[in-house]
Amino acid sequence: MSDSQVHFGGPDRPVALLRDLLAERIAHVPAGGSIDWVTYYFRDRRLAAALVEAHERGVDVRVTLDGHPRTPHANAAVIEILEAGLGDRLRVVRGRLDGTPLGKISRPRLHEKLYCFSHPSPVAFVGSFNPSGDSPEAEPEVIEVIGDHDRAHNLLVELCDPNLVRDLVEHARGLHAARHGCSDRFAVSANRCLRHGSYAVYFWPRARRHPIMELLLGLQRGSRVRIAASHISGSSSLSGFCALSARGVEIAILTESTHRRVPLEVEQRLTHAGISVRRLVSEEWIPMHDKFVLVEAAKEKSTIFGSFNWSEPSYRFNREIGVVTEDPLLFQAFAERWDQLAAEAR
Repeated sequence: MSDSQVHFGGPDRPVALLRDLLAERIAHVPAGGSIDWVTYYFRDRRLAAALVEAHERGVDVRVTLDGHPRTPHANAAVIEILEAGLGDRLRVVRGRLDGTPLGKISRPRLHEKLYCFSHPSPVAFVGSFNPSGDSPEAEPEVIEVIGDHDRAHNLLVELCDPNLVRDLVEHARGLHAARHGCSDRFAVSANRCLRHGSYAVYFWPRARRHPIMELLLGLQRGSRVRIAASHISGSSSLSGFCALSARGVEIAILTESTHRRVPLEVEQRLTHAGISVRRLVSEEWIPMHDKFVLVEAAKEKSTIFGSFNWSEPSYRFNREIGVVTEDPLLFQAFAERWDQLAAEAR
């Protein structure tokens, strides 16, 4: 029996499947229950209104949201709704230098995607999905930049272990109360690992080594690694992947079609190192925003997923979350999804 279930969005799935999953969970939390959200992009005004309605019926709602994402004003309409409806239960993470060149490096982005619900049973969703769409769409120019994530390749893993959910709720509330800044990596909470059953949960930024890359660099010749990644650009990640390939680890990558998120020179360097790189390309731009890794080493299989990208900001600065598990049913579900995506890639 698995303690988790993975939900995939994509152009082959109903539009807004993941968004509707979150809306359904909000509706099922009664008075006296709790909802704790941490996310990067949040533009869905109907979801924001649902959170306010939950608060008004007596649910303890806390939302922690980046106030200045890469598309700076994308969250503005939802922030206005939540400020009016939630008061201090909304935490918008901002920096004094946001909007300036120095601001890009002076404050880590709050890039986690974590959605916790107390009822009908405790559950936490971790993955790649931001509620960044809106209906009706008032700012189509934003979608032109970030893509339509109600149709994009995205995922949320539903974690049900009550002890793990309890610790993730505690983490979400810690982010709600934290100061946020350049010293984030030195916090004890940032460098810990939550371990429950077959699951290990890590957080970024951290003073310690990157736990996922450290795991990969420990693989021996003959191991197999399959990576679904929306962003690959960091020199640290590239060096690690190339070193793994040189050691005899088989690596295959499925990634985004745009060269902004995965530059052509990155693809060429990876290919030159013997790594298979394929892009998911469609007639219209539908982002490949999945973020997961499948690892096969001897008889051991593990799945890695979360919010983190293979980029330098994600690697070193941003608030991120990553989960490693040996759950065999979860591995099977991700492997089947990989095969579906690989059949479409080129």
